[in-house]
Amino acid sequence: MLAQKLHLLRHNVLSFVSSRTGSDLTRRQYDVIVVGGGHAGTEAAAAAARLGAETLLITQKIMTIGALSCNPSLGGVGKGQLVREVDALDGLCGRAGDSAGVHFSILNRSKGPAVWGPRAQLDRERYRQFIQSELLSTPRLTVLEGSVDELLVSQPNPEEPGHHRVTGIRLVDGSHPILSSSVVLTTGTFLSGSLFMGQTTSPGGRMGDAQSCAGLSYTLKETLGLRVGRLRTGTPPRIVKESVDLSLAQLQAPDKQPTPFSFLNTHTRCKPEEQLPCYLTHTTPGVERVVRESVHLNCHIQQDAKGPRYCPSIESRVLRFPGRRHQVWLEPEGLTSDLLYPQGLSMTMPPELQLRLLREIPALHRAEIRTPGYGVQYDFVCPTQLTPSLQVKSTQGLFLAGQINGTTGYEEAAAQGLWAGVNAGRTALSLPPMALSRTQSYIGVLIDDLVGRGVTEPYRMFTSRAEFRTYLRPDNADLRLTPRGFEEVGCVTLRRYKKAVSVRDGLQEALMALQSVALSSTRWREKLGNISLSENKSTTLNRKQCWTFRIEIYTVYRPHCEKQSREMERIRSEESLSLPSDMDYLSLPVSLSQEVREILDRVRPNTLGAATRLPGMTPAGIIHLLNYVLRTGRSEDTHEFKLN
Repeated sequence: MLAQKLHLLRHNVLSFVSSRTGSDLTRRQYDVIVVGGGHAGTEAAAAAARLGAETLLITQKIMTIGALSCNPSLGGVGKGQLVREVDALDGLCGRAGDSAGVHFSILNRSKGPAVWGPRAQLDRERYRQFIQSELLSTPRLTVLEGSVDELLVSQPNPEEPGHHRVTGIRLVDGSHPILSSSVVLTTGTFLSGSLFMGQTTSPGGRMGDAQSCAGLSYTLKETLGLRVGRLRTGTPPRIVKESVDLSLAQLQAPDKQPTPFSFLNTHTRCKPEEQLPCYLTHTTPGVERVVRESVHLNCHIQQDAKGPRYCPSIESRVLRFPGRRHQVWLEPEGLTSDLLYPQGLSMTMPPELQLRLLREIPALHRAEIRTPGYGVQYDFVCPTQLTPSLQVKSTQGLFLAGQINGTTGYEEAAAQGLWAGVNAGRTALSLPPMALSRTQSYIGVLIDDLVGRGVTEPYRMFTSRAEFRTYLRPDNADLRLTPRGFEEVGCVTLRRYKKAVSVRDGLQEALMALQSVALSSTRWREKLGNISLSENKSTTLNRKQCWTFRIEIYTVYRPHCEKQSREMERIRSEESLSLPSDMDYLSLPVSLSQEVREILDRVRPNTLGAATRLPGMTPAGIIHLLNYVLRTGRSEDTHEFKLN
């Protein structure tokens, strides 16, 4: 049914739009222009259009909208929370994952639900089809095939902060400019991108696509004066499935009952019995030998640009951790695909050496490569130059999202794209920008980390980054974000809002009925023992949306959430607390990260309130500092405070 719908859309809309150039467009002014059709761009365009803004999405190839450029998967620990929050705000990726998933699992199930990581292996074609179908049927959204050469910049509005104002874009084909009130750049790896394979280098951001435009990079650096850095990433070779001896790898089965990403879905498109397995294998000493013998032939690995610490190339892993046995996951690329994706074997050595390396792994001793791996280096804009709305501080109307902000991963890009699209739309409609606190969502944590601390390497989300993760759970993302998304932000549809309100009211009614029953967490576990919070049982996952399960999670985590709320209130009430000028932050006997200690030691804030506003300072660090000062009486004006 979906394929049939997509075919009709392509016939009636896609071919019509893609045949147009900038000079052929029926209108030359939009509220919002989004540049780039990846995960950030698609979410940004859809969000702006949902807000009511006339939106234009410009992409180099319409047929690659929604393409999974690297790994065929979505979600994971920390990342799954982002997907659920994007879905709660009516984004696309959660529903797309439910439509395209072929292997569903919940990671971290040995721990509590607050840090569970919903994840799915995806069918590349199904995912792309779903995203294209959604976008091409979205009201107020036009899709144009083309490349942006430069931003149009004018004098700023003197009543607003900033030195410049973006008023639109100009395409490479030299057609008439296309004007807009807001522009969202989601260029991914295409901003001055370079491709690396062995000793060969070529311009581009993804193999098989056109190279990025130098004019856009020039505008950002020279015209707008933005600080720009350089990052790198890579992708593994794709292996022909029939050439792999899977009997020599360890089978990893999916969950018996798939757990949907979207709060709107009760089941996934892929039936439980149709799911595909993954396989686990490991590197050998032979792999390390090939890496070491080929370093001089690998110019990408010798570059200074920072690569992803949490998803490094096999060359980086071997050189950094010699003698170790590294995991390699063989993942399906789709229900009908004849390829396997070797997660953990991103590499940039010459193709003939890639094949030699693969065949050093027993399960891959006869492996054949369909497409070799390669590396990418690209420019990113230092994200401390952005506001929490993801608008460039110095440039009115310009928003950035995705890898251009120094992040890595589909989920991080989608989250930024949605929020940048929301604020670009609100700006174009003369509405005030909105921000998400890190106490409200993982999206808030992500953005706060980026604009407050910046990046020195590609940023990836983890649950450990969220100080209030017992509250920011994947099970309650709809209750936390959907009502606000409808009532305040304007990006949530009435259908989703009504469902979230129904769930919220039903849970509140059930909880009120239980208020007279006061039990400890242990007693609640005993009373509700038929549903386990942490055991590896598929029945647990099946009931994720059920009332009983959600009530159980709430009762177990309620004391922790209430404690965190009290701590945040303490911070607000003690903002005027004076901090000693001679405090030795580097050796303070409290739980503070080295990064936080260095920030405090360098700036030496006068008050607790000043400390809370330091870039990189975390709420957890503030709480530990507050407790220490009150406990030891080290405030400069201790007579004003009562010690606990």
